Amino acid sequence: MNTIISAPLLGLLALLSTTGASLSLDGSPSDNLSRRSQQVPILANQTETEMQQHPYVGMWITADGHIRQELLPNGRYDEARGNRQSAYQGRYEVSGNRIDYWDDTGFTADGEFVDADTLHHGGMVFFRQK
Repeated sequence: MNTIISAPLLGLLALLSTTGASLSLDGSPSDNLSRRSQQVPILANQTETEMQQHPYVGMWITADGHIRQELLPNGRYDEARGNRQSAYQGRYEVSGNRIDYWDDTGFTADGEFVDADTLHHGGMVFFRQK
């Protein structure tokens, strides 16, 4: 008996075989595929040189000092909360006065630099540490 496989299904099967992923019987991704998709890095649209040159690189802190967010020149950020160092890490991109975050765990957020020393992000106000 010959089985005919449609082109879209054939493409999906090829993708699954190259990634080592699988589908459950109901067609949803297995846990393995879900974990793999979380590990795929998102490539930044900005070059490292552009990130090093934007004016917002550095440490940003809330007025009470509880949350400290360092925007690194390589397009990564490292956020500490209270005594918890590196509570959140990921990448960021700046476009004009807007900042977009992609946390390594898959969380996304954004913010706005309202002036050279003030960042509004996640309902909080951050100030540039000098």
